[in-house]
Amino acid sequence: QVQLVESGGGLVQPGESLRLSCAASGSIFSIKAMGWYRQAPGKERELVARMANGDSTDYAESVKGRFTISRDYAKNTVDLQMNSLKPEDTAVYFCNARVVNSYGVTLNTWGQGALVTVSS
Repeated sequence: QVQLVESGGGLVQPGESLRLSCAASGSIFSIKAMGWYRQAPGKERELVARMANGDSTDYAESVKGRFTISRDYAKNTVDLQMNSLKPEDTAVYFCNARVVNSYGVTLNTWGQGALVTVSS
């Protein structure tokens, strides 16, 4: 089994910053990509940012220039630095990883979610 554990959510005011972290553990042979998605109340889950091996990155248009994704390949972790937060960034943020386990099977794995609330 593979587990993703997130940390760093919370309540901040508009314009402030927050950093989310996610660590993968378990039966991991390799990780193809790690990223973050979010789901706001009443909306579908959407991509925020992801980073594939080789540091190729994708960002949602709404967060470009404000959010930065980074990975530590040795530690199997992924962080999301969120600056200039807006109320519309309020959502549950989910860590995601495409993990190859010790049997060579690729698993699309999700964390439990971290609530980010941006409000004055």
